[in-house]
Amino acid sequence: MGARPAIFVDADACPVKPEVTKVAERHDLTVTFVANGGLRPSRDPMIRNVVVSAGFDAADDWIADNISEADIVITADVPLAGRCVRKGAHVVGPTGRLFDDANIGMATAMRDFNQHLRESGEIKGYNAAFSPKDRSRFLETLDRTVRRALRDRTGAP
Repeated sequence: MGARPAIFVDADACPVKPEVTKVAERHDLTVTFVANGGLRPSRDPMIRNVVVSAGFDAADDWIADNISEADIVITADVPLAGRCVRKGAHVVGPTGRLFDDANIGMATAMRDFNQHLRESGEIKGYNAAFSPKDRSRFLETLDRTVRRALRDRTGAP
């Protein structure tokens, strides 16, 4: 088996950065925050910040190009989640939603459908507020996902 999995975070507007760091520290995993800017430097050697150009999907492209099978990706971006799932990564949304082979097709279809409804004026583009329940669900899902990724990568029971 290979090295330990790493966590990659689509960090632009990510509301769970402290939670990711907390879980990563507990499991001794590296975290790479990827964004177009606005990242706070960290003295922690297990935290890496990657600032990409402001180009469209630059952070998504960097993440998709740098992940390996059994790595963990944190993103709310459904197209990026699909790319990462196809590469064998574990993908968790900031609200604790797990993206995998079983649900990424439906998640993509719903995203495209809602985008069509917003563009046609049928619905407004409001997102629900991020809640303490979302944060709690995220922590639980991320911890469970990290344990699964460790088993996948290291072959540990």
